[in-house]
Amino acid sequence: MTTIQESPVSAKLLFKPDEARTALGISARKLWGLTASGDIPHIRIGRCVRYPVDDLRAWIEEQKHPRQTSAR
Repeated sequence: MTTIQESPVSAKLLFKPDEARTALGISARKLWGLTASGDIPHIRIGRCVRYPVDDLRAWIEEQKHPRQTSAR
């Protein structure tokens, strides 16, 4: 699994798709599916898709603690 090494000068803000899938440990197909459905945070810069590192961390935390749905 890829670890994100932080340093003030070279802290990466955005992952390319290959970096994101490697860091998340998922396949390219799964990443594209999550991206197309809008389930994973991403941005588009022209034709490029990028994944904000901080948003991915927050998304992972949300996945650990799924939202509670009220039963009626």
